[in-house]
Amino acid sequence: MTDTVAAAVAPSKSQLAYAWIKSNIANGTYVSGYRLVLGSIARELNISVVPVREAIRLLESEGLVTFERNVGAQVALIDEDEYVNTMQTLSIVEGAATALSARQIGPDEIARARDINDRMKSTLTDFHPHQFTDLNLEFHSVLFEGCPNPHLLDLVHRGWARLRVLRDSSFSFVPGRAAESVREHDEILDLIAAGAPALDIELAARVHRIRTLDAVVAYQAAHRH
Repeated sequence: MTDTVAAAVAPSKSQLAYAWIKSNIANGTYVSGYRLVLGSIARELNISVVPVREAIRLLESEGLVTFERNVGAQVALIDEDEYVNTMQTLSIVEGAATALSARQIGPDEIARARDINDRMKSTLTDFHPHQFTDLNLEFHSVLFEGCPNPHLLDLVHRGWARLRVLRDSSFSFVPGRAAESVREHDEILDLIAAGAPALDIELAARVHRIRTLDAVVAYQAAHRH
């Protein structure tokens, strides 16, 4: 094969970048919400940023990547139906687990949860969605880990684990939801501290989860090609 023919059939740098990024999305290396830093990808592939940018634009046209001003490129929510199903299920089982735990949550646990929520509030000015998500799990764990029903608690753990597979952070897609989320955390804690009926606590926890789901679904609908 001559050099001219070889050059004609050899993939371009943008095609190589496209295939590499798409492969990492497919195998789960780049999970939903993962921020695609063009410079880092270019260095890893030993190419310039230009072909990486071209690859990102192609992936965006296919709906695999989204781009937001002041946020940049990130992996889109790939399996929207699975995410919706997981969040709906988690809203029910976590709401029930939180309600069953409520009577065992004393002043120390409430103080710990408020401290975590305050740390979440402090991240809002210089928002890091992955840090926020980690703190979010830590916060909710205080509320549901005391659930006396091991089967229910296992379902909650499974739901959170499944979310980790489906996306890196819901708040990567809807950072504006974070401020609303911490306010709702305060409302749930106030209900628990006041000894509110278990059903009120369960519904508050359930609605809290569904509101995040609704925000992400609305985002996906607005950015669907």
